[in-house]
Amino acid sequence: MGGPHVASAHVESDRSDSDRPAPRRPAAARGLGDRIFRYQLTASGVVVLAIMAGVGLFLLLRAGQALKATGFSFLTTAAWQPDVHHFGIAAVLTGTLLIAAVAVTLSVPLAVGTALFISDVAPRKLRRTLVTMVDLMAAVPSVVYGLWGLFFLQQHVIGLSRWLSSWLGWIPLFTVDGAQPGEPLASDSVYTASTFVAGIVVALMVAPIQCSVMREVFAQAPAGEREGAYALGATRWGMIRAVVLPYGKAGIIGGTMLGLGRALGETIAVYLIISPVFTIQPHILQTGSNSVSSLIALHYGDASTFGMSALMAAGLALFLLTLAVNFTASSVVARSRSGAQSEA
Repeated sequence: MGGPHVASAHVESDRSDSDRPAPRRPAAARGLGDRIFRYQLTASGVVVLAIMAGVGLFLLLRAGQALKATGFSFLTTAAWQPDVHHFGIAAVLTGTLLIAAVAVTLSVPLAVGTALFISDVAPRKLRRTLVTMVDLMAAVPSVVYGLWGLFFLQQHVIGLSRWLSSWLGWIPLFTVDGAQPGEPLASDSVYTASTFVAGIVVALMVAPIQCSVMREVFAQAPAGEREGAYALGATRWGMIRAVVLPYGKAGIIGGTMLGLGRALGETIAVYLIISPVFTIQPHILQTGSNSVSSLIALHYGDASTFGMSALMAAGLALFLLTLAVNFTASSVVARSRSGAQSEA
């Protein structure tokens, strides 16, 4: 019974996928509003790239005189004496990287913990208040942070700096020249105006920005996966570790890099706290440090024509460093999309 029908069914099943017609995809008609919106987005992206290229070209043209006079030694010279053509950014670039490293090392755990507390632990009624407080911290001017760090934080951090140098002084990073750990009446001036103090202040400045980015990503973790983790017997920390953190990996990376870019270019707070030195000073607890942005702020007012070109060269180096950090962050985030992996 039904022999012809059975044979035709077998013939249909034997057809390869290549013989079957491809499914038709409906073509959505783009209205006038969609086209205008698309053109606006494209124009905005082109304008941003044009502005960045214009800034880089401006700095390059203004720095040309100084770069021709120094050449590659601009990156290896620590002294800053442009009037006698003996200058470079080796010292200030080292200080910039150390301050940014201290800031990111302290701010990332603080930002991640705060973002997780707001998104997954705090009661719903308290979340809005916490979000407002974090956003207000990001709106505080840099000079306020600098004054607070100079007149309040610095004197309270000296004890921690002394303790770190006493117990970790065998590590070159924590060595303090001239320190006397066993002498209670020794002067504390060797610990003031240091990279460590400036890094703490900058960390408090960039942590709200990092927290805002991470919080938004953590809050978008799929509710179904959260509930599934709880259904499998996971604790709250187990759910966060298995679902929220893997989903928010891109947000953590993006927020960290955004804070790093802000830390590299911070000017006023660092300028108020540090004691500028033009030697490569790798000891973060010891007095004396420098940064590219504070160098420009310090010498901009009294710079000669050639000195201004040298400052533009320093600004160009900072501009390229920031671009490198942002492009690195973009490539890393593109390879670790939020929600791509989950352990739940």
